Amino acid sequence: MSAGGFSKLPNGTVVVALNLPSPAADAPAGVRVLVHARNRARALTRLRNLGLRAVYLRGNAAPPTPDEITAVLHHPDGLIWRTTPADPALTLELWHPIKALLRQ
Repeated sequence: MSAGGFSKLPNGTVVVALNLPSPAADAPAGVRVLVHARNRARALTRLRNLGLRAVYLRGNAAPPTPDEITAVLHHPDGLIWRTTPADPALTLELWHPIKALLRQ
């Protein structure tokens, strides 16, 4: 099961953040995926349509930070990811479009 959460924006849309296990078998860290959509169900449907079938959001344990919300709102697809570091304060990696994750 994935940890994650959501934030409702003033215009009624939501940003959903999910921590997923890494698709690469030898990778130590997972990935953090951000989705901007009209509602939570539509956000999860966008991920399922890309092939991430077992993605569910239960609760709001890890909502997106304001920086993450800004990043996903400024991306044209509204769907981005990056690896989850062991120490979030040392994050130096930029956000990637979801197509880069699916190619790996």
